[in-house]
Amino acid sequence: MVKIASGSLGDSFSVGSLKAYLSEFIATLLFVFAGVGSAIAYSKLTADAALDPPGLVAVAVAHAFALASAPLSPASSSNSSQVLRASRLMELQQGMNAVEGVVMEIVITFALVYTVYATAADPKKGSIGTIAPIAIGFIVGANILAAGPFSGGSMNPARSFGPAVVSGDFSQNWIYWLGPLVGGGLAGLVYGDIFIGSYTAAPVSEDYA
Repeated sequence: MVKIASGSLGDSFSVGSLKAYLSEFIATLLFVFAGVGSAIAYSKLTADAALDPPGLVAVAVAHAFALASAPLSPASSSNSSQVLRASRLMELQQGMNAVEGVVMEIVITFALVYTVYATAADPKKGSIGTIAPIAIGFIVGANILAAGPFSGGSMNPARSFGPAVVSGDFSQNWIYWLGPLVGGGLAGLVYGDIFIGSYTAAPVSEDYA
């Protein structure tokens, strides 16, 4: 059974924790910049808020590269109308209701977190090097291709919340919190309980001497 460990309050403000916070902030910033930036750029180039197949592929590839690639050098600006049009990629598309949107986000977030576990967080497999970020980037791109025309393919509350803050449009934003939280939690439980289970590290080499 997966266990949740909790540390002390002091641990939250240790040097290591502060570095982890900064690392997560920078990584999320770059990811959202590349993803939303690609949507804004495509809208600006086409002067059309609708996302056609080539645009969907461009956005999916941008998100995939943002996760799998080295650091970016963001240097752009956009007005609020452009951000609003990009944020509409995270509102439900016509014909989708809220329940369907939540289910879609649960499924694709499950796929993402499951892939993270399988490639980067499974102690039985150990380190598999650069394969992990490439695989994670690919599953994000594939999920956006599959879910983009329906729920937008968020998989990450920060990906939806950031544009919503800038645009001031929080309509249906809860879908992109509930779906990823449930999907990610389910993936953790399934992979942790079924595949990792009660893992015990192998004895150190000295034990065999």
